[in-house]
Amino acid sequence: MFFPATPESPPMFENKFIDGFSRVPWYAVPVVCVPVLTASFVYGLVGAELPLLPAAGAAAGGVFVWTFAEFWLHRTLFHWVPATSWGPRFHFFLHGVHHDYINDKYRLVMPPAAAAVLALMFYGLFFPLLGTWAWPFMSGMIAGYIAYDMTHYYVHHGAVSGGWFKRLRAHHMNHHHNKVDRKFGVSNTLWDHVFRTY
Repeated sequence: MFFPATPESPPMFENKFIDGFSRVPWYAVPVVCVPVLTASFVYGLVGAELPLLPAAGAAAGGVFVWTFAEFWLHRTLFHWVPATSWGPRFHFFLHGVHHDYINDKYRLVMPPAAAAVLALMFYGLFFPLLGTWAWPFMSGMIAGYIAYDMTHYYVHHGAVSGGWFKRLRAHHMNHHHNKVDRKFGVSNTLWDHVFRTY
């Protein structure tokens, strides 16, 4: 998928070809991730011969752990500016572009290549801890990630209706406009309450 630069979506890279791949439409997330989470869950059942209900419980645990990962990554890595000459540029590529160009609808979801790196890191973390239970657990983590990215897109560009989504939008817009050092949850506010960053 190639999307050219616009005033709302300025170039990040000098090379126009590479820059075009820095933009991702929202639907790329479910198109890429739903088959991966399905394969992970099914492999847990068929390949690893895990029982269905405990596997579903492991997947639910993965969704819950994702909510923390979402908060923690946003609070730490996404807002980290290394004290180096390349630090500000690193931060801009990772997350600063989203804060500087809040209406850029093509830089609201993570590019599939970056999401794949993150997923491989989580698989690498949880397989030593959970063994074959990591298959359904990671399907839940991926489901949580999809919910996070879809919620992020919706609170920025959707016709938000309903009290819960309106509260999430207000929470997230407050992070953007008033409290950049607080309100890190996007798909939920649980961990902002736990860590008093609400």
